[in-house]
Amino acid sequence: MEWWRQLPFAINPNILSIGSFHIRYYGLMYIFAFASFFFLTLYRLKTEKKKCSLTREQLESFMMYVIAGIMAGGRLGYVLFYDLKYYLANPAKIILPFYFSEGKLIYTGLSGMSYHGGLIGTVIVTILFCRIKKINFTDFTDFIIPAIPLAYTFGRIGNFINGELYGRITSFGLGMYFPLDPEKKLRHPSQLYEAFFEGILLFLILWLLRKKLSLRHSFLGLYIFFYGFFRFFIEFVREPDSQLGFILGPFTMGQILCFIMMLAEISLIAYNKLKLGNAAANKTA
Repeated sequence: MEWWRQLPFAINPNILSIGSFHIRYYGLMYIFAFASFFFLTLYRLKTEKKKCSLTREQLESFMMYVIAGIMAGGRLGYVLFYDLKYYLANPAKIILPFYFSEGKLIYTGLSGMSYHGGLIGTVIVTILFCRIKKINFTDFTDFIIPAIPLAYTFGRIGNFINGELYGRITSFGLGMYFPLDPEKKLRHPSQLYEAFFEGILLFLILWLLRKKLSLRHSFLGLYIFFYGFFRFFIEFVREPDSQLGFILGPFTMGQILCFIMMLAEISLIAYNKLKLGNAAANKTA
């Protein structure tokens, strides 16, 4: 048997365990994600200063905003998009990382984060940050967006280490067995597909394009569209969330949200082109 098929079983997701309390590699991946975003953006500050009037102190301040936006948005997004019925019945579990059972305190962590919710939360806090600091929003997002996909990569690696969000049953050569799979079937390592396409590949695309003047004020849109595009197709080999299954025909909640992302971005591009065309026509009239 190929060695990689059993790889998820060989990985202990816990760095340290004390009773029911665990320090997981998943949390460490969040630290790596935020650190990679910070240092890549700091590198741009030092080498491409003319691109944005941002200072190091402002970047450090923004990190507090973005951490809050991702954590709050990601958690609320999961509650609203993926398991609303359960959390309406158990509202305390939205924010509490533990529960009581037979007089014992059981630590669970905050299980369940939504990328789309995290994106919405990040956009909201970024708008707020730019208004408070009087920074141009589109210039700012152009500057920070190319660093985001690499940070996202660490999140999906964390999912893989946890053995969660695995793919559908397959006979594909890269298939693996996952400890949390009740059927113990060979499955796509969809977390790694996402880490590569939505993370590494998208990072390389945006990082190589970051100096293109013709793409000024376009990077937020490019990121939203290409993330939605890659995620939409990878969802075809990712196991749907057990509490939701398929939402509309063969499509999952993740695909519906990604389709909305892509449609919104295409509509915005069309609107901006129409607006520019009308402005040019008025000048020549």
